[in-house]
Amino acid sequence: MSNPQIRVTEPDWSREQMRSREWNPGKFLLASLRDYQRYQAHGGVIDGLLRRWAVLFHRLWSTVRGADIALSCQIGGGLLLPHPNGVVLYPGALIGPNCLIFQQVTLGTRGKPGAPRLAGHVDVGAGTKLLGHITVGPHALVGANAVVLSDVPAHGMVVGNPAVVKLAKQAGRQ
Repeated sequence: MSNPQIRVTEPDWSREQMRSREWNPGKFLLASLRDYQRYQAHGGVIDGLLRRWAVLFHRLWSTVRGADIALSCQIGGGLLLPHPNGVVLYPGALIGPNCLIFQQVTLGTRGKPGAPRLAGHVDVGAGTKLLGHITVGPHALVGANAVVLSDVPAHGMVVGNPAVVKLAKQAGRQ
């Protein structure tokens, strides 16, 4: 995350932890993705076998939830996917820590290279499409069913098709 607009904050890993007897396919899907990436980083023989196992689990949970999240996505810790059905994350997508993504969200391209980059603490409403090489600033809110084709400022709120900024807090003001 070298973009100066995308500040790295400490992820809240407890948001992804499974609790006793909890049924949360979004967390299962994220766990399989994290397992794959961890085994991919090590590269040993055992890790290669475990990586294949993680791919199978990722495909299982992707099918169960109807999600298409590329194994090569860069996803910061603390991501919440309360309803991961229909979520599509392009392989080059970058998601900062502690984000919230609802159902039917697409982070994809517009035919040109480059995928969306979400800074930390971004909330993305259901049905939203973020397309192209854009950056969504930290603590931004993206309204449901918005089609975002350009950058979103930090603390901004965008809604509509095409999305327009409706509110942008001044830095340091609450």
